[in-house]
Amino acid sequence: MRKAEIKIYEKTAGLLTQDENGYHYVYDAAYLQSENPEPISKTLPLQKEEFHNNVLFPFFDGLIPEGWLLNVAEKNWKLDQRDRMGLLLVCCKDCIGAVSVNAIEGYDEK
Repeated sequence: MRKAEIKIYEKTAGLLTQDENGYHYVYDAAYLQSENPEPISKTLPLQKEEFHNNVLFPFFDGLIPEGWLLNVAEKNWKLDQRDRMGLLLVCCKDCIGAVSVNAIEGYDEK
């Protein structure tokens, strides 16, 4: 199982998890109760219930670099282009935009 803390504007927004059943995203309860919370994506609207998908959610997949930058990441970190969660955890700590992805240590086994 692999987990990542998802932040928006440096505030913890939720938790993304990959396990044998697919991918799960849930908003942090404190974030939902904060003043003027924003969804991280229109495809992941604010809600208490967990989102589930068999493949990485399109919003998160869109954060992963493409082209030559993806090739650099694959070579430098010895990642497989099909390991979308691995690429997300390594490449998206400091994304362009408001959202960042921070791996939660101890949950990186596949």
